[in-house]
Amino acid sequence: MIMVTGANGQLASLTLQELAERDIPAVGGSRSPAEGQRGLDFDEPASLALTQVSTLVLVSAGYAEDDQVIARHRAVLDAAVRDRVTHVVYTSLTGDGDHLGFALAHRATERLVKASGLDWTILRNGLYAELFGALLTWTPEGLESAFGDGALSAVARADLAAAAAVVAGDPAAHAGKTYDLVGEPVTATGVADNLGVAHRAIGLGEYRDRLLADDTVLPFQPPMLASIASGVRHGFLGDTTPDLVRLLGRPLTDPLAVATGVAAATRPGTR
Repeated sequence: MIMVTGANGQLASLTLQELAERDIPAVGGSRSPAEGQRGLDFDEPASLALTQVSTLVLVSAGYAEDDQVIARHRAVLDAAVRDRVTHVVYTSLTGDGDHLGFALAHRATERLVKASGLDWTILRNGLYAELFGALLTWTPEGLESAFGDGALSAVARADLAAAAAVVAGDPAAHAGKTYDLVGEPVTATGVADNLGVAHRAIGLGEYRDRLLADDTVLPFQPPMLASIASGVRHGFLGDTTPDLVRLLGRPLTDPLAVATGVAAATRPGTR
């Protein structure tokens, strides 16, 4: 049986949907399980029962400080070894993202996965097109961001979910492989042009100040978000690879259209 962790999250829920559409039996694991899901709380090792699971899709529990994220991943991998899981598929971060403020937890987890003794596949996911659109800010004059003229090889979340389903459905064919799953380069100006508005670039210092002043942003998030802006702005996240197209066997979902749709939905006055 396949288990997908973080089942109520966006990537995991889409992965479960993809598996269901392919008639591949799978179950979701979550700290707040819905009907038909298993309880699975990475912060409570006693809850980590993976009996009868052959393939574990470990969706990164990255919404925390590095030490907490790594401890969570270590706990679930220990449970996977104990309960004789055969294969683990880990959703990591694109190789071009090594400089990002949240890369360390991913790379540390990749080491844990490879040292576990389990068969493994690493999916190095690119940054979501949905995230790129959400990070653009509306002003009366149009859109604003700290991305400058830089491009991000953004990828639709649904494409990454489909790739995870492909691998989980036939794990032996992907054992010991690391895939870099990025999309096509998009820019803030491209999104603005699609929406018929201007784009204004702000400096990284101004962007960081805004993040620090926002009481809805958690303490560990400003350096993460600022690192994304700097990486895009300075050309470190715009490379492409053929891995995702090869896995899916089809063209990618247009990331510019996805990012544009998200930005349009946040426009003031939009319902």
